[in-house]
Amino acid sequence: MDTKVFNTEQKAKLTQLINEGMGVLTEVETLNEGLNETIKAIAEELQVKPSILKKAVKIAHKAKFGEAQADHEELTTILETVGRTL
Repeated sequence: MDTKVFNTEQKAKLTQLINEGMGVLTEVETLNEGLNETIKAIAEELQVKPSILKKAVKIAHKAKFGEAQADHEELTTILETVGRTL
């Protein structure tokens, strides 16, 4: 197996990617922790299981994503129909 050798430009791109990626993942982790704390507090207040509220949030998010995806597919069809795709 050959070991890949990266040139200076590639190394800089990789370093930037890793550093930015680490920052993004840290931010996502922090946001998830905050969401979980909020879910837990509201679940306690409403006397429901936190897992039920978390599932409701995920389902609502997926439904919104599915709606956006369907809109995108329709937009793609329209653009293909009029010959305006790349």
